[in-house]
Amino acid sequence: MATILVVDDELGIRGLLSEILSDEGHTVELAENAAQARAARERLRPDLVLLDIWMPDVDGITLLKEWGGAGLLNMPVVMMSGHGTIDTAVEATKHGAMAFLEKPITLQKLLRSVEQALARNAPRPAPAAPVVTGWSRTEVVSYGSPAPALVAPVAHPTISGPAPEQVFQLDRPLREARDAFEKSYFEFHLAKENGSMTRVAEKTGLERTHLYRKLKQLGVDIGRNKRQA
Repeated sequence: MATILVVDDELGIRGLLSEILSDEGHTVELAENAAQARAARERLRPDLVLLDIWMPDVDGITLLKEWGGAGLLNMPVVMMSGHGTIDTAVEATKHGAMAFLEKPITLQKLLRSVEQALARNAPRPAPAAPVVTGWSRTEVVSYGSPAPALVAPVAHPTISGPAPEQVFQLDRPLREARDAFEKSYFEFHLAKENGSMTRVAEKTGLERTHLYRKLKQLGVDIGRNKRQA
């Protein structure tokens, strides 16, 4: 995960971006003006800066030029504005910005821009051998067959990752069987989305508040899933 500096004079924007990016596992530092942004950039050496254009003291384009002229643009910068034009976006790109986000910023555009900026700035590691575990795909239980226990390890290795299929005991009360299925369903999506509650909410079609309540009700350990991710 990355260290991201958010520079915006609007308290609501800073709070919203901080909540979303923190939920994605990033470390977020906030600045409300150019002076705070300079100090935070020097102190933290962030992996990415989200920089608002219109600020009361020094605007974002001027700060971007300042960093570029001093050789301090050693991190990607994504510009943000609610009153931007094509000329503004072109000027920001010319002076070193990697992307331009127009306010109001949608969740999908924010996460996509952050992901692309960090991926472009990340060092390319040497190819590594695939990690294997002892879990394998399992067959679905047919009606009337003996009900086995939940998924068990097998001898031959397969590629690691969330298991797309699981076997459940069918000879049990409906509510228990449904809870067991829902728990495995949400654990699968948490593992697939690296513990991101935002992405899991999108995938499952649930509001985040409802999702939190559901996971708590089913006994899903959110902290453990995030640590494993």
